[in-house]
Amino acid sequence: MSNGKNALYEDLKREILTMELDPGEVLDEVILCERYGLSRTPVREIFRRLAGEGYVNVQENRGVRVVPMNHSMLRNFFQVAPMIYAAIGRLAVHNFKQRQLIELKETQHRFRNAMVARDPTAMVVENNRFHAVMGEMAANQYLLPSLERLLIDHARIGHTVYRPHNEEMEKHLQLSVDQHDLFIEAIERRDEEAVVALVYAHWEPSREKMEMYITPEGMKADGLLIIPA
Repeated sequence: MSNGKNALYEDLKREILTMELDPGEVLDEVILCERYGLSRTPVREIFRRLAGEGYVNVQENRGVRVVPMNHSMLRNFFQVAPMIYAAIGRLAVHNFKQRQLIELKETQHRFRNAMVARDPTAMVVENNRFHAVMGEMAANQYLLPSLERLLIDHARIGHTVYRPHNEEMEKHLQLSVDQHDLFIEAIERRDEEAVVALVYAHWEPSREKMEMYITPEGMKADGLLIIPA
């Protein structure tokens, strides 16, 4: 892949994960061609690749849009995410390599520092990396594609979690960070049941407040309405 194509691919992924590009936002092909010095063909190739990975929707005669965040998507996400993460956790316990455990600890250190610094973008990046490392520990080619798709919306959901607006959300954030330490301890002692229990404990508070993560149509992500449960 050429430097321009690679830069476009990586930039679009990052901007979607960090909500610099809003859910449902249209990607302007002409502007991207000019910005990256590319013709339309390689830009469209990148769009197709991102569509295959779950970052965008390509619609005939309607252009390319960032995948939306709506009730249907979030309902499906919260139904499946705990099952996928639990399966990954079970396998990670048995298959992890020591170097992966070291990386998991280093990622958690950066994640906790980002929380202390109140840097939501860094928290999103490090949280996603934490769960991606667990996926690598699992070493299962059938689970990884599902995890990679989940991590897109996991990252975008994080933008609400990592901008707490009240005491309850502060407690939720602190609990999430602390649970990562418990994940590491359970994996290190190869305690499969503890990892699975943590997965469900990790997800339940978010699932109960699913409405918090909706970005209303036409509203910028940085203006999210927090809807009390």
